Amino acid sequence: MAQQEISLKRIFPIGLTVVILILVIAFWSRMTVNIPAGHAGVMFRFINGVDTVNTYGEGFHFMNPFNHMVLYKVRQQETAEDMNVLSSNGLEIKADVSAWYKPNYRKLGLLHARIGNDYLRVIVIPALRASARSVIGRYTPEQIYSTKRDAIQDEIYEEAKRILDDKYIDLDQILIRSIVLPPTIKTAIESKLEQEQQSLEYKFKLEKAGKEAERQKIDAMGKAKANEILNASLTDKILREKGILATIKLAESPNAKVVIIGNPKDGMPLILGDSR
Repeated sequence: MAQQEISLKRIFPIGLTVVILILVIAFWSRMTVNIPAGHAGVMFRFINGVDTVNTYGEGFHFMNPFNHMVLYKVRQQETAEDMNVLSSNGLEIKADVSAWYKPNYRKLGLLHARIGNDYLRVIVIPALRASARSVIGRYTPEQIYSTKRDAIQDEIYEEAKRILDDKYIDLDQILIRSIVLPPTIKTAIESKLEQEQQSLEYKFKLEKAGKEAERQKIDAMGKAKANEILNASLTDKILREKGILATIKLAESPNAKVVIIGNPKDGMPLILGDSR
């Protein structure tokens, strides 16, 4: 009897260990989860439901086998919408608009609890479409096609972001990939833009010619003023003094010349030529 009790005491721990190992092997896939790169997890607890406080990052995690981990892609994603919208004057325009977005990492539990993993179809696309129609509807086809494209892009971003921030989604960027106008409207706008460009070129040429004429006028005035000052400074005494200096230099020159001092008109020297 004592030997049986001793045998049972020895067998019991071994059996218990074996049972635990079997349970671990059976439930291993439900007790562990490996979250891949670029993803995060939301825990759905068997008793309390979605854990809206904690977000589980990349890597290996242990969990209650009765709980369930829902994975979300948290990298930046893109969605593109090709839509028909109306301009401010009621013309139909085809716009291809894309959005760069990702779920808010810290509020991933709230996103799962209140919207779900189909948030792209439920929230992102409707917000993008509504914002694009609202903003583009404020502009004329000419503004949309030529001058206001960047402003429209920024306004769509601001409106869509206000919607998505309240829905636990981060909007990174809005891009207008293409704008397609009715052919007749596009031709008219391009013709008008070409005429405006030609007008600007003509205006530039006129301004350039006017500046060149003004420069020449100023240059001529400067030369006239310089001559006026020079003429005013050349008095008879100065000219006579310069003539005397020139006579002295000629007299000292090794080249033989006939110099008559005392021009009958102004007293300046006359150079008749060399003695040869």
